[in-house]
Amino acid sequence: MTKKRAICILSGGMDSTLSTYIAKNENYDIIPVHFNYGQRTEKRELKAFRDICNELKLENIYEIDIPFFTQIGASALTDDTIDIPVDGIEPGVPITYVPFRNGIFLSIATAIAEKEKASALFMGVVEEDSSGYPDCTDDFISKMSKSINAGTKEETKLEIITPLVKLSKSQIVTKATTLNVKLELTWSCYKESDIACGVCDSCRLRLNGFEKAGIKDNIPYKV
Repeated sequence: MTKKRAICILSGGMDSTLSTYIAKNENYDIIPVHFNYGQRTEKRELKAFRDICNELKLENIYEIDIPFFTQIGASALTDDTIDIPVDGIEPGVPITYVPFRNGIFLSIATAIAEKEKASALFMGVVEEDSSGYPDCTDDFISKMSKSINAGTKEETKLEIITPLVKLSKSQIVTKATTLNVKLELTWSCYKESDIACGVCDSCRLRLNGFEKAGIKDNIPYKV
């Protein structure tokens, strides 16, 4: 019997890593996909991705370069002239939002899924405890699912699975610990690549999740 295949979009962060572990526990043959898109911590995220792939003994991996995000700009993650916010999460869509990033990621991952004959696409988006990104919502994922299945071959039946979309960061930390995910291999900081800053939106969300879960985060922080 052929084992079912899943494309896992794996940034190297905590959420996408847990999503990948969940796919493994559901007995999928995992094909991880990582995107280098000109983000500030591109090299550090790539290291996290490779460390996680090694930990899970994954071999059929994709590292995709999409540098055009730096040409588009409009995000503090891809434009060095825009400062990363460090004063806490503000209402509305933050300046760290990369325009339609997840839509583009899903489109490329769908192309890989067709080639690899995968039946599922796992993505670690989080709606309730995210930074307010419009492409991390359940509604967006549902509509993208309809679009990619309408725009692929008839025999392609691809399900987008977002196992964390309704979870809080503390629930994610707890679930990851239950599944023995090595969270110390993951990287969340938007700003730094050596020692996490501890004050950007992503670090704040991560630290708050660990604190509420009552679990120690084993990566170093400057603050």
